[in-house]
Amino acid sequence: CKQEMLQKKNAVLVDGVILNGPIMDSKAGEKFVEEACKIIMEEVVQKADDVTEKVCEWQAPETLKQILDLEMRDTGECHQKILQLCRDVIKYSVKTNHPRFFNQLYAGIDYYSLVARFITEALNPSVYTYEVSPVFLLVEEAVIKKMIEFIGWEEGDGIFNPGGSVSNMYAMNLARYKFCPEIKEKGLSGLPRLVLFTSEECHYSMKKAASFLGIGTENVYFIKTDERGKMIPEELEKQVQRAGKEGSAPFLVCATAGTTVLGAFDPLDKIADICEKHGLWLHVDASWGGSALISRKHRRLLHGIHRADSVAWNPHKMLLAGIQCCALLVKDNSGLLKKCYSAEAAYLFQQDKFYDVSYDTGDKSIQCSRRPDAFKFWLMWKALGTAGLEERVNRALALARYLVEEIKKREGFQLLLEPEYANICFWYIPPSLRKMEDGPEFWQKLHQVAPIIKERMMKKGSMMLGYQPHRGKVNFFRQVVISPQVSREDMDFLLDEIELLAKDL
Repeated sequence: CKQEMLQKKNAVLVDGVILNGPIMDSKAGEKFVEEACKIIMEEVVQKADDVTEKVCEWQAPETLKQILDLEMRDTGECHQKILQLCRDVIKYSVKTNHPRFFNQLYAGIDYYSLVARFITEALNPSVYTYEVSPVFLLVEEAVIKKMIEFIGWEEGDGIFNPGGSVSNMYAMNLARYKFCPEIKEKGLSGLPRLVLFTSEECHYSMKKAASFLGIGTENVYFIKTDERGKMIPEELEKQVQRAGKEGSAPFLVCATAGTTVLGAFDPLDKIADICEKHGLWLHVDASWGGSALISRKHRRLLHGIHRADSVAWNPHKMLLAGIQCCALLVKDNSGLLKKCYSAEAAYLFQQDKFYDVSYDTGDKSIQCSRRPDAFKFWLMWKALGTAGLEERVNRALALARYLVEEIKKREGFQLLLEPEYANICFWYIPPSLRKMEDGPEFWQKLHQVAPIIKERMMKKGSMMLGYQPHRGKVNFFRQVVISPQVSREDMDFLLDEIELLAKDL
């Protein structure tokens, strides 16, 4: 075959490799993409709202390894086998777009966001300079500007990141840079003992960020929360004063707008007062609760957020923009993000380009290659409008309220607390425990109930619902309403299914 190629006109052989023409079979590749897209449409998109489908086809790890044939070999496999692998991957994956997937703080499918992902995956762009990503840089600028408006700032800056955890880390580092700019060149050695403050209910990424940035987890002061999981401002004031007396250097307060488990919103106005008094950077982790800003009815949950210095907000959660779609928004518009993170790579950010280099925003990021995540949110927003996004938030919270009222009516179901967002936390007490005296033995037995029900629902594939112990409370369910495909009937099914799965406990 190689000899035949060499005999062709202008054939070139270098180091045993024929360089004429492409190495890929474009026609075969196009056919494969066409057939794979058909499988995606039939097995994922068209079944997304079908409640008769399983949420998951549970298999133990060792069994699944055998089914998938995970080994990579020296020679490639035929297209038909690869297409079958695609079917198997879909079959044995959790269907997070199923109406009865309630397991995480994301769920459902948005068709416009999905198409946006198809486009960006096909184009394979990287968002750092205008010359290689003109459309997506302008889209990100437009989306950030609109999100800043909803926070209530007159101006600001921002960047999309791979996850809310990274946004929180960005904010922590930015606050530290603002406090002591010399750290960028001189490092940690000459710094005082920096401390930051966040609530007991904060996301675990705050602890990880402190570790990663060299601040140290012992220098994260966790502030007590009330019975609803909200940071107590008076306790924050005490801890700030304590840090000062210890000779430490307080620099940051992280408040949470929508905690992971209870869905609590910290009192931002009162926390902002303390930050202003002591000259502390206020970051609000609104990764989960930020989307309530879109709703005129529910934005009161984040009252005072306009006083924050930075905000993390994940549209891939409540608004269904598709994982991952996470923004860090910063009130400062003087170029603080770029000053903090810029490395001025001459091969990428040349200053003598033929266009306005202010659009080369990549130096604001700790990444080089960066996905155009804002495009998913933008295309969806263009299609639905602000009114359509607002309807999603309002409906999700209305469904949450419906479920709460149904829980109150049913024997055996017990709320932990009245929710203010889309997190509904409750116990299911099976018949055998309902007449048992409240005490250590009762709670020990109840602790075992949720894991058993979870195992049964997973193996049956009927739904997925998370559970956890929390702050001294034994295992309870946390149901989260997000997807617009979820209906009142799904709320009823959830309660009926728990009763069915636990009838013999």
